[in-house]
Amino acid sequence: MKKLTFALATTALMTMPFAAFAEDSSDPIVIPVHNWSSQIVMSHVVGQIFEGMGNAVEFVTTDSQAVYESVRLGDVALELEVWEGAFGASFRAALEKGGLHDAGDHNAVTREDWWYPMWTKDACPGLPSWEALNECADLFKTAETGDKGRYLDGPVDWLKHGAERVAALDMNFQVINAGSAAALWAEIGSAEKDKRPVVVFNWTPNFAEAVWPGEFVEFPEWVEGCDKDPSVGVNPNALYDCGNPAKGYLKKAAWDGMEAKWPAAYATLGKISFTNPQIAEMAKFVDIDDMEPEEAAAEWLENNKDVWSAWTN
Repeated sequence: MKKLTFALATTALMTMPFAAFAEDSSDPIVIPVHNWSSQIVMSHVVGQIFEGMGNAVEFVTTDSQAVYESVRLGDVALELEVWEGAFGASFRAALEKGGLHDAGDHNAVTREDWWYPMWTKDACPGLPSWEALNECADLFKTAETGDKGRYLDGPVDWLKHGAERVAALDMNFQVINAGSAAALWAEIGSAEKDKRPVVVFNWTPNFAEAVWPGEFVEFPEWVEGCDKDPSVGVNPNALYDCGNPAKGYLKKAAWDGMEAKWPAAYATLGKISFTNPQIAEMAKFVDIDDMEPEEAAAEWLENNKDVWSAWTN
């Protein structure tokens, strides 16, 4: 059934009318994939759209921070999920060097930060305040963290600066990095069995908000510069003494040479814009329904013809 769905989606793409542009290069459009489900599925959705337009596509596994240098140099053609909180600094650094550009925003609004399921608030009713969380640090102690509370951060390459925040705000927590997004979901699922208090890195949009109702911890409000200038923020002697942006952007980035080399694909890229529910659905197909990314992409295309057909006209 999944193979049939993929075939139907591909057939639909191949029979869609596309606007006339200068001919795209026969060289493959190289699309990077990372280590969280929505980005992988979204990359395959866009890749299948490009293939339906007659383009060759290749996928490469790329570090989620170093990818902006890869885009800048033309080693990959684009990046489809530039999260402000996680990757804004790397994106801005690459922009300053030149070679890539902002290819537009998705409709989605993002947030990335410390998060807890609602049963944790039952044990620590002062939440979502970060001060209240710190007062409840004993609830999160483990054999691994000794007399400190345990906070499970994202993978190291996501550069969430959890340890720096703990130091800047003098929190009684130890930061442990998860090996993957799947490890974060496993931690929440394990804690759910006995309603064990847990605090982990999480983000929106993704499927988790529908499965485990919860809240983000409210840290001192993000102020531009709190990650660069110690004098900005509540601690005048430290960086990262604030939360991540509560209404962050989700952008696309493109190699400066993409428009000239693949003009039709580039024009479509400019129109592509996913919403929070659409991105959450992509993640759900993989993380809950156990689909392979290629199958999840084909399923999404089959279910959303009215959305993506507007991007290809």
